[in-house]
Amino acid sequence: MIDYNKYEVWFLTGSQDLYGEETLKKVDEHSKIMVDKLNKSNHLPVRLIAKPVLKNSQSITQICEQASASTTCTGVIAWMHTFSPAKMWITGLNHITKPFLHLHTQFNRDIPWDSIDMDFMNLNQSAHGDREFGFIGARLRLKREIIAGFWKHEDIQERIGIWIRSAVAWSDMQGACIARFGDNMREVAVTEGDKVEAQIKFGYAVHGYGIGDLVEQVNQVKDTEVNKLLDEYKSLYKIDKSILENEDSWRRVKIQAKIEAGLRAFLKQGNFKAFTTTFENLYGLEQLPGLAVQRLMADGYGFGAEGDWKHAGLVRAMKVMAHGLSGGTSFMEDYTYHMEPGNEMVLGAHMLEICPSISVEKPSIEVHPLSIGGRDDPARLVFSGKKGNGLNVSLVDLGERFRIIVNEVQVVEQKQAMPKLPVARVLWIPKPNFQTGLESWILAGGAHHTGFSTAIGFEHIRAYANINGIECIQIGSDTTLNHLKKDILLFNIAARLNLQ
Repeated sequence: MIDYNKYEVWFLTGSQDLYGEETLKKVDEHSKIMVDKLNKSNHLPVRLIAKPVLKNSQSITQICEQASASTTCTGVIAWMHTFSPAKMWITGLNHITKPFLHLHTQFNRDIPWDSIDMDFMNLNQSAHGDREFGFIGARLRLKREIIAGFWKHEDIQERIGIWIRSAVAWSDMQGACIARFGDNMREVAVTEGDKVEAQIKFGYAVHGYGIGDLVEQVNQVKDTEVNKLLDEYKSLYKIDKSILENEDSWRRVKIQAKIEAGLRAFLKQGNFKAFTTTFENLYGLEQLPGLAVQRLMADGYGFGAEGDWKHAGLVRAMKVMAHGLSGGTSFMEDYTYHMEPGNEMVLGAHMLEICPSISVEKPSIEVHPLSIGGRDDPARLVFSGKKGNGLNVSLVDLGERFRIIVNEVQVVEQKQAMPKLPVARVLWIPKPNFQTGLESWILAGGAHHTGFSTAIGFEHIRAYANINGIECIQIGSDTTLNHLKKDILLFNIAARLNLQ
């Protein structure tokens, strides 16, 4: 359900009429060569489309309006091959509504020491053409990414690819809908938020439904649909004989299959990309959706527990950014700590709803009691997370603005068995260390719910936050509390002065 093939990025090359026809032909030739070679890079997930060289205000305004109106253009990359007087760009840039990247590069890597002359200098002017363009971006307070370096270098292509993934995630959320079954968990602060402001900032709408709307869909599921899912479960997951051969246990798995089929049909019919549930709104459902939610997340849906629509939308955006990359992405919750000196760790889990994309092993379907919600014992996937680099991302509503908080973590191997813990789980060490990581998270106002990923990094989230015009706080290897306090103070000042 995540399709990168429907998107493209437009590549705009700036110049002006003063250089003459021959020079402008060279500019156009260089631009097309760059785009062709960049399209062959493994780091770019969508195609770049080379547009004609832009030489005057009329053509610039027209292309910017076309980009903004295009349903396939997910973002715009601009590069000034020569000097392009920036006043020509004002009207066009005021019309642009798509994610914008200023690529500061040049066609040739090296100075041709023995042959350089004024003809070469007049043709290769990115060193000051991009500075003129950069000024107008700053003057207009244009939301933009800036990448400087030689376009053939792999690290530059990798950064362009990261930005494109963030731009696709932004595009995916424009006009998207999140289905919210029931309300949020009563008395919980962090799952609340301003849905209108979220739609203004992020582009998605949150639609509320009574649990009866879902129950009606679940009750329409046919036995053939359930049996087809059960066969799929048997092929994909470990299922102990004690479940397969126990009529009551297998009945509980069937209930999750029926919920999955009904929930999947509801989301497909409404073209939803994310959804929430809550254990306090289950009237008419025999179980809290567990296995059903896990499998829908594995297919790319965003999810938030206890009515947490902000993290449902965030998880969807992170899944779009991670599409095609190794690793996984899931809804997550910081559940409990291991505070052994020198071996401190966080245990991340949830009641049921952790995505199997982050599993290190073949997940097993298990049935256990759930001590909350007052419903039948639900089936769920149980597994441990794969070790490696990861991050936890929280989106919070501070009242007058949104904030994204990112904690980079080191996911560690689960060396101790936890035979009585009947849920999926992940162990990690927060960066820069356990104590500073926790204190920084609390100071920044990070929630207990997060989007967790081992597929993407901080730069993906930072670019996504920049595109949406919201503040982003990084808690990583170099973080100190003193520096973080200064960053938060500056964000607070900027918010009061309306400088976001």
